[in-house]
Amino acid sequence: MSPIISPSELKNLSTHNLIILDARTGKDVKQNYLEKHIKGARFIDLDKDLAEIGDDAAFGGRHPLPTLEKFAETLAHLGIAEDSHIVVYDDKNGSNAAARAWWMLKSFGIENVQLLDGGIQAAEKNIIEFSSGEESFDKTELIKKEKWSLPLSTLEDVENELKSNSSTVVDVRDSYRYRGESEPIDLVAGHIPGAINIPFSENLDENGLFLSPEVLKEKYSQLLENTPDNLIIHCGSGVTACHTILALVHAGFKIPNLYVGSWSEWSRREGKEIAKEVQE
Repeated sequence: MSPIISPSELKNLSTHNLIILDARTGKDVKQNYLEKHIKGARFIDLDKDLAEIGDDAAFGGRHPLPTLEKFAETLAHLGIAEDSHIVVYDDKNGSNAAARAWWMLKSFGIENVQLLDGGIQAAEKNIIEFSSGEESFDKTELIKKEKWSLPLSTLEDVENELKSNSSTVVDVRDSYRYRGESEPIDLVAGHIPGAINIPFSENLDENGLFLSPEVLKEKYSQLLENTPDNLIIHCGSGVTACHTILALVHAGFKIPNLYVGSWSEWSRREGKEIAKEVQE
């Protein structure tokens, strides 16, 4: 199953176990959901459902993964079973919580998960039916898992891999943040020394839709000098990094490692070197 589904494909999808998730973020997001969402969509919250935010972002970053037990409770509350067919969307071209939800669901062992290409905006353009208010659905039984099945890297892993030159670390944030020109979210501008920058926005065309698998494969083969193995992907807090992981899977590459703590953890951890490409 492709990790991406188009609005027209979704509109024509007929399956008894389809569950649509609205993963939009931002101010008043739950109210926005209640006012208008794709018919049947269930709301999933980045901060509450897709992360377990701690007291100190220096250990885990701004959006650490929740425990498997807590995520299992979230899935049960949303009525998700292991054989569910899930389509998830947001309003930021899939680059925010939708991609993170896709990664977490796949890593939890839910096989049939797709991201809606173009998000809610594309759904509106394609005249997909919308609704408002809360949706009613039945809860499901808890799914028990012992570990995340997709590869993860810790801060120590990133540091060791860079020292041994055994992995390529990719920072998918906007270039101005990578260069250290300014930092709108975290406390310090710059990047992890040795990491390369490939902004996640380069996965998209001028209309905010994912590039084709063929174009993505050629693009990343060139950018990574035909060695797209042993990759560690990170961003600010392990959210938009999932957009690039999805794009790589869409292109046919093996699933790279996700560094969840990302820049928000590295830049706060005492003693970690920070690189910049601009003069102070």
